Amino acid sequence: MLEPSILTEMLAAEENAWKSLGRYKFVMFGYWAGVWVHLARIARTQGHRTPNPFSGLVNEARVVIKEKQ
Repeated sequence: MLEPSILTEMLAAEENAWKSLGRYKFVMFGYWAGVWVHLARIARTQGHRTPNPFSGLVNEARVVIKEKQ
């Protein structure tokens, strides 16, 4: 079973990542997104899979990259 503190920290990291991105703090977005990914990996070892909340943003970036090629 997933420790509640890991889930709490994942939610906080996601919130901080989105807030950072919304303030044009791209480095901090990367930091908090990385924290979320690290915690998600830990959670996965405990049998808890959570979809990446940034996958839509990644897909959008891929569309932009493809359009520029």
